Amino acid sequence: MATGFLVKQDFGGRPPRLGRLFDTSPLYFVTFCTHLWKPYLAHDEVHAAFVAYAERAQREFNIAIGRYVIMPDHVHLFVRGSQGFRLGAWVGHLKQALAKAAGLSRAKTQLWEEGFFDHVLRSNESYSQKWNYVRENSDSRWTCEISRGLGVSRRDSYIDRA
Repeated sequence: MATGFLVKQDFGGRPPRLGRLFDTSPLYFVTFCTHLWKPYLAHDEVHAAFVAYAERAQREFNIAIGRYVIMPDHVHLFVRGSQGFRLGAWVGHLKQALAKAAGLSRAKTQLWEEGFFDHVLRSNESYSQKWNYVRENSDSRWTCEISRGLGVSRRDSYIDRA
């Protein structure tokens, strides 16, 4: 049914306002889901792939992953990158890595819901609120803090506040 409204399909890069609001790189809270909430992510291999992806991102691209939770059908995480960080491309590559780990990279069906949700955190309170929401609403096997539990030792990669 035609509504007469144009829907923009290409959303481009980082909104220009972020450069005016943040002296350093913003901290994002990100959520993405499997298509139709299918439990594709409930595998140890998926978690291992996430850890490897996050460690490589930190080591090679100065992208820090904070707390995260992987549930069978969706992922919540906190991430911060350098000034040139492109969140959309990064999430897209992470989805590819997780699909490959789940043995679904060549699947003939849609694996992911389109896009992802992101929220720029502006304060320590905002970080705590988001993490408490995740913790209280998760039934995950893998609620983690990568910077503490998985060997990322660089001080600047530890994220526990905005």
